Amino acid sequence: MKVLLVLLVLLVLVDGRVFERCQWARTMKSSGMDGYRNVSLANWMCLTYWESRYDTLAVNHNRDKSTDFGIFQINSRWWCNDTRIRTANGCRIMCEQLLSDDVGVAIGCAKRVVRDPQGIAAWVGWRTHCKNQDVSKYLQGCGLDSSLL
Repeated sequence: MKVLLVLLVLLVLVDGRVFERCQWARTMKSSGMDGYRNVSLANWMCLTYWESRYDTLAVNHNRDKSTDFGIFQINSRWWCNDTRIRTANGCRIMCEQLLSDDVGVAIGCAKRVVRDPQGIAAWVGWRTHCKNQDVSKYLQGCGLDSSLL
C-alpha cells in the first residue's frame, strides 16, 4: 500500500505528458516551428517522434555521461545544465525545465539548437530517420499544411 501511495504522489508531482500526434503538431505550429530556420513542421514532427515519441518526460543517458531530456531530447553536455557534468549550457536553462508539459522552454531551446551551424542535423534521430525521407505522414490527418515539406 505504501508503494502505491508513493507512486501516486510521484505521478502528481511529475508535470509531463505524451502528446497525441496532431495535438503536438498544432502546438508546434502555433509556437512558430513550421518553417523555423527552413525546417518544415513535418520534419520537426519526425524528429520528435524518433527522439521521444512526443513524450515530455523522456530521458536518455548517453555513454559519454551526458543526458538527453524531454520531447526534443536536448543534450546536457551542450544545451542545458543537469549539474552532473560540465556543460556549455547553450540554452541557459536547467535540464529539468525540459521535462514539463509546458513545452515553451523546450521549444525555445530547440530553436536555439537549430540556429547552431549543424541545424536540425544536430539530432541523431532526424539524421537517421527523417533526412531525405518523405516526412509528410507525420502531419497526415491533422488538417495542417506545412509551409516546407
